[in-house]
Amino acid sequence: MADAATLKPPGAELVVCIDGLVKRYRRREAVRGVSLRIARGELYGLIGPDGAGKSSLFKAVAGVLSFEGGTLSVLGQRIASERDAECVKQRIGFMPQGLGLNLYPELSVDENIDFFADLRGVPAPALAERKARLLAMTRLEPSRSRPMKQLSGGMKQKLGLACTLIHEPELIVLDEPTTGVDPLSRRDFWRLLAELMQRQRMTALVSTAYLDEASRFDRVGLVYDGALLAEGEPEALSAQLEATVVGVGDPSPQVLQRLAQAFGHVDRHGAGASVLVPTRDAGAARARVLAALAPDGTTVQLRLRPPELEDLFVDRLHALAPPAAALSIRPPDGAEGPPDALSDPACAVEAVALTRDFDRFKAVDRVSFRVAPGEIFGLLGANGAGKTTVIKMLTGILPPTGGVGQVAGADMRRASRQIRQRIGYMSQAFSLYADLSVRENLMLYAGIYGLAGRAARERAGWVIELGGLGAHLDDAAASLPMGLRQRLALGCALLHRPRVLFLDEPTSGVDPLGRRRFWNILSWLAREERVAILLTTHYMAEADLCDHLVLLFDGRVIADASPEAMKRSLQQQAGQLLEVRCDAPQRAAELLLAAGYADAAMHGRGVRLMAHDAAQATAHVAALLSAQQIALHAVLPRELGMDDVFVRQVGALQSPPAGPAT
Repeated sequence: MADAATLKPPGAELVVCIDGLVKRYRRREAVRGVSLRIARGELYGLIGPDGAGKSSLFKAVAGVLSFEGGTLSVLGQRIASERDAECVKQRIGFMPQGLGLNLYPELSVDENIDFFADLRGVPAPALAERKARLLAMTRLEPSRSRPMKQLSGGMKQKLGLACTLIHEPELIVLDEPTTGVDPLSRRDFWRLLAELMQRQRMTALVSTAYLDEASRFDRVGLVYDGALLAEGEPEALSAQLEATVVGVGDPSPQVLQRLAQAFGHVDRHGAGASVLVPTRDAGAARARVLAALAPDGTTVQLRLRPPELEDLFVDRLHALAPPAAALSIRPPDGAEGPPDALSDPACAVEAVALTRDFDRFKAVDRVSFRVAPGEIFGLLGANGAGKTTVIKMLTGILPPTGGVGQVAGADMRRASRQIRQRIGYMSQAFSLYADLSVRENLMLYAGIYGLAGRAARERAGWVIELGGLGAHLDDAAASLPMGLRQRLALGCALLHRPRVLFLDEPTSGVDPLGRRRFWNILSWLAREERVAILLTTHYMAEADLCDHLVLLFDGRVIADASPEAMKRSLQQQAGQLLEVRCDAPQRAAELLLAAGYADAAMHGRGVRLMAHDAAQATAHVAALLSAQQIALHAVLPRELGMDDVFVRQVGALQSPPAGPAT
C-alpha cells in the first residue's frame, strides 16, 4: 500500500492526519498501526465488519478515546491528551454507533435538538434558523413533538444527524449511521448527508458494514481485525482485482465439486453458485469454467461480471488467512436422509390472514404467504413493518390476534411444543450464552433439544465441522468474531435437524467472507436437505439470493414474487436504470428532480434515475446540464437491484407517486 502521506488529493488541506495509530484493550489490539489522511470537503468511508476497529478509530478522532501508539492530528491540532482534544471538540460532530444511542428516549424531536444546541452553545437566533432547515431536510417537521422512543430506526438516525449538525461542525464523524436501517431510510440518509456537505463545506468520516454503500464515498478504506487492507477510490480499488466472477445457475453436486477442484473456493447462493476466475478476459474466463466442467459433459448457464469491491475484500481476507478448505458440508453421520418428512410436501410454512394488534396499533395486518420445502424465502420491510412480529407468531412465541398458520405440518396456535421440535430459530439479538465456550453452548443446546450421550456428541461434531469451529471449541462465545459467532448460533439452531429454519437478520455486521460462508451453508441446507428457510434482512444483496420474497409495509403485504419478477415489474413500470456521470452531481440531482425525474438521486459521484426511453432521456439530460454549464461525462445503463425495488415500492406508499420521466 502507498505511504499514507501520498493518499490525499494534490494540494488539498488535511483535516485528519493519522500515523500508525494503535489502540489496545488489555492484550487485544483493536487498531493496529492504521495511517490515514482525510482532506477538507472529502466524504471518506471506513468499511468493515463488527469488531474491525472502526469504532475505536472514530472515537479517537472525535477525542473521546485515548490511544497507545502513533500520532493523530485533527483540524490542525495534535491530539496527545484530553486537553488537546477539548481544543477542537466544538468543531467536531460525533454520532456513535447504534440506533439513537446519542439521543434521549423521553425527549421529543424538538427537545433533543434544543438540548444538543444548548450543550454546544448555539445562540437562540441561529438555533431557530438551523433547526427549521434541519427539520425540513430530514422530513421530521411533522414529528417534532413525538418522543424519540416512538420513532422508527431511520427517523432516529436522521434525528441523530440533526443533533450532530446543529452547531455546524467542520468535521462530522458518523459511526455506522445506516446499520439496521431499511434501504429507503438509508437512501434518504445519504441524500441528506450529500446536501449538507454541499451546503456547509463539511468533511465527513463515515463507517459502514454495507459494501454496497462504498460507491457513495470519494475514497474508502477497507479495514479488518484492526488493520487497513486497502484504500483508494471505490472504482479504482475494484479494478485492482485481475479476475472475472462467473456465476453458474442451479449447479448439481458434481458441478460444484468440479468447480471447487478447478478454482478452490465456490460461493453458493440461492439456486446458484459463483467462482472467481483469475483473468479479466471474459471469454477466457468462460472457457476455463467450461473446460473444468467438460469431463461431465454438463450443460450449464453461465453469467459473467467484473469483480466488485466485495470480491476484492474477500480476496484480501483469503490472502490474510487462506481457508483450510471450503467448509465441509454434509449430513450428520448415520443419517440416511432428511428426517421427519413433512405431511404436505408442497408446503413447509403457511400464513393465512395473520394479524397482530398491540392495543390500538396493528403491527401485522392480514399477512398471507406460503414457503415450500427447500425454498429460501425472504421477508423484507422497513423498520417497524412487522417482519419480526410475523416470525414470532409463526414460531409460537407470540399469539396472533387473528388468522391461522401452520409450520412443519403443525398448527401454530395449538402445537407450540411440536413446532419447536421441528424448527430452528436464530433471533435478531445475540442468542448464545456469551460466557460459555463454543463446546458448552453446543452441548447445552443439544440438551435443550433432547439429545444426549453419543447422539449429542455426534451432532455437535457435525455442527463444528459445518461451521468451521474446530479451532475455537474452548473460546467463549462473546470473544468470537461476528462471522464465527453467527455460524455458531446457526449451528445451535441446526443440532436437531429442523425442517424449517427462521433467521432474523442473521448476517448483520458480518464480514463479507463470513457472510459468503454463511450463505454456502444456507444454500446447502435448502438444496440438499430440503430445509425451508425464512429470513429477514436489510442487506439487499442477500434479498437477491432468495428464491421468493414478500415485501411488507405497515404490517401489510405489498409485493409477493421472486426477486427477478419484482425487478422485471419495476422495469416495466419505470423503465431503464441510468447513471449520469457529470461535474457537480449534487446540483445535477436537484436539476433533474425539478425537471420531473422523480427517481433522481445522488449515488456516489453520479446521479441515478429511471427512464422508459434511454436514448431520449440521455439527450434530455445532456440539454438540461448543458444549459446550467454542468459538464456531462456519460449516461450509463445499470442493472436494477432489490434496493431499487424496495425504494420504489415503499417510497411510493410513503409519498405521493410522481409520473415517470420520459
